Amino acid sequence: MHGVTLDGVVDYAGRTDAAITRDLLMLAGVVAEAIDERWEEVKTAAAVAYARLCPEDLSDRVAPGMVELLDELSARTGDFRLSLVTGNLEPIARLKLGRAGVGRYFEALRGGFGSDDEDRGRLPAIARGRASDPPWPRERTVVIGDTPHDIACARAIGAKAIAIATGRYTRAELAQHAPDFLFDDLGDIEPVLDIFD
Repeated sequence: MHGVTLDGVVDYAGRTDAAITRDLLMLAGVVAEAIDERWEEVKTAAAVAYARLCPEDLSDRVAPGMVELLDELSARTGDFRLSLVTGNLEPIARLKLGRAGVGRYFEALRGGFGSDDEDRGRLPAIARGRASDPPWPRERTVVIGDTPHDIACARAIGAKAIAIATGRYTRAELAQHAPDFLFDDLGDIEPVLDIFD
């Protein structure tokens, strides 16, 4: 599309697909104006390529206890609204959720996707706005994630941050960003559910 090879190395954990792609294209010498002009084409091509390359089964990538936690929270529809904040472009996110076996929890939800804004910090507010009308109260909003960017997302809207050390960041690394709650994983969901009571 831009006629360049994307072989640079950039930080990707917890960032939006758009920000990662922009960094890679700029490393390859593509100027910002050209990236913006062809962004819709790039998004479409990225979704097509990901669908071709994505493994059929991603269930092994779901954090231990996450399905059980989603089961519990989705059953409490009067008290909670499940929403999703992800840096992935929406078509890529939907494919990943489906292949991970958790898509059913988010089928009717829009959430905040990397398609909505390149800045990950703006996505929680978008997700809150889509969770309910008027927007879901920030003091009742909890962000669960496994990167410092997820903690920063929670801070950006004044929400509680639950960090789980199931990704590339260790418990000690996540602790440096002062989440409100920190777990090794969600293997025991009871302490996590207590946060929502």
